[in-house]
Amino acid sequence: MKVTQLIVICLLSFVLSKTTIALEMDPHSYARPQEVLMTHLSWDASIDFDQKVITAVAEITFENKTDASHLYLDTKELKINKVTIDGTDQEAFFELGPGDFYLGKALKIRITPGATKVTIHYQTSPTSHALQWLDKSQTKDKKFPYLFTQSQAILARSWIPLQDTPGVKFTYDAQVQVPKGFMALMSASNPQQVSKDGRYSFEMKQPIPSYLMAMAVGVVEFKEIGERSGVYAEPSQIEAAAYEFGELESMIDAAERLYGDYRWERYDIIVLPPSFPFGGMENPRLTFATPTIIAGDRSLTSLIAHELAHSWSGNLVTNANWNDFWINEGFTVYFERRIMEEVYGKPYADMLSELGLQDLLGSLDYFEKEGYSDDTKLKLQLDQRNPDDGVTDIAYEKGCAFLTYIEHLVGRQKFDAFLNQYFEEFAFKSMTTEYFLEYLDKNLFDKYAIQVDPKLYEEWVYSKGIPQDYIKFDAARFNQVDIVFDQWLDSKGTKQLDTKEWSSHEWLYFLRKLPREQTIEDLTKLDNAYQFTQSGNSEILAEWFSLAIKNKYEPAYKNIEEFLIQVGRRKFLGPLYRALAQTQEGRQWARQIFEKAKPNYHFVAAHSIEQILK
Repeated sequence: MKVTQLIVICLLSFVLSKTTIALEMDPHSYARPQEVLMTHLSWDASIDFDQKVITAVAEITFENKTDASHLYLDTKELKINKVTIDGTDQEAFFELGPGDFYLGKALKIRITPGATKVTIHYQTSPTSHALQWLDKSQTKDKKFPYLFTQSQAILARSWIPLQDTPGVKFTYDAQVQVPKGFMALMSASNPQQVSKDGRYSFEMKQPIPSYLMAMAVGVVEFKEIGERSGVYAEPSQIEAAAYEFGELESMIDAAERLYGDYRWERYDIIVLPPSFPFGGMENPRLTFATPTIIAGDRSLTSLIAHELAHSWSGNLVTNANWNDFWINEGFTVYFERRIMEEVYGKPYADMLSELGLQDLLGSLDYFEKEGYSDDTKLKLQLDQRNPDDGVTDIAYEKGCAFLTYIEHLVGRQKFDAFLNQYFEEFAFKSMTTEYFLEYLDKNLFDKYAIQVDPKLYEEWVYSKGIPQDYIKFDAARFNQVDIVFDQWLDSKGTKQLDTKEWSSHEWLYFLRKLPREQTIEDLTKLDNAYQFTQSGNSEILAEWFSLAIKNKYEPAYKNIEEFLIQVGRRKFLGPLYRALAQTQEGRQWARQIFEKAKPNYHFVAAHSIEQILK
């Protein structure tokens, strides 16, 4: 054995004996936290809707672990005006490195021996990729402008200079000035009433990674749901939102029964304007949510269970870098399904699991056809790529399938005990794939003397696709859909079928069972019977519109265009634009729609659609 190999093994053994993961260079960050580590942010900012900029002062507290002469931070499109040392007027020498489209520029600050703080005076750009400035016409109520942020994966650097890597966690406090009558909210302690002078104070006592830095500014109201939960929304939507999330407290209670105390004090939700690019974003203490989950019947609130689950998996124990993204999302989908089972029962959760597997198998097929099969591994290799490329069903559903497989291998009782220990031991720390697998071996398989296939990790984590022995689900409620589906095929719309007790999930299953090739006559019968084109449920609309595009069902075209212009959720946009792009005529129409819709899309959604339409 070579000396260098022996050194590596010894170092690895030492690292694995600790409960703190060794800080390493993140390929998506210029920061060097192993030398100088950011520990706290004090942020003072003023919001300018007219100029679409934030003028701010960021005071970074750090620990110089190696007597380094420089602090490295991540920035993107920030105008740095001045940097001072230790709260004095003493200006520090700084320089910005060369630019990269995804990574931005390194901010290199010379620090003096013994220094513990730097203060950065700066201004954001109107084109900051994290910030979406909405005109009043782009909001629900169409009365006032709106601002929200989306920092994941590496966009926090476009509104705050910091160590923009999930391997670094820090606490923060903030002072934010907004126009009078507006409310400012952050991923921190939040107000429930509008400030008279537009000045707001925030505090986040628990350490968080940079991608969970979040802010929303708008004319919104608050409504309490439970003792430690509530919802913010524009005035016209507040009652509907409060009803939709009415079972939130029971979800929190269920989550705590499963995996321990909720560690973030409050759990509130803000319903953002339709341009929000994701279903939800798990910003601690304040989940950002899309209005597309407000269906009027609480049928889409598994998304809230998902964001709540992130309070343990992701926010509490975090992927150390974006190549380990499944550590966040695979655990969270598994936890989400367990919450839904606790609250609504196993038959309901089984529907979600079966639909999730359908999504996964569809994504595996798509990646294979498009030549991206390497991206079907759980452990990703996103170096020199946009880390947002990893936000796919692979991290979510394959990660969940892996954990579900382990649960069936060892038994739920043992696996739950393991997860409780895991969340407790690594609370407020970051986790790598390799460290987790070592920990899994020692604290689950070895502890209970469970024999596992030596190829388990290779097949599930480091290989493409999914092993053939993955756990399948037989959702009993879908068996009833199968009966109705067969009746539909026999009758072809000559009689009304019994679907009045169906949730969104039964309808999605029904639509997915339909042959992809349909006649206009059959689609018309379906539409007349069940009013799919006019549905108020975004999940159903997206599934139906894909079928309509595939078969050139023109009666849905007007609604398809309106949907693509009004809704900014990437989960829906991507499949619909891809469906349109399959033909020359469809691609031309898609480009026309995109030109109209682009001002309503956040950068992460717009950039994804641009890649599809190239």
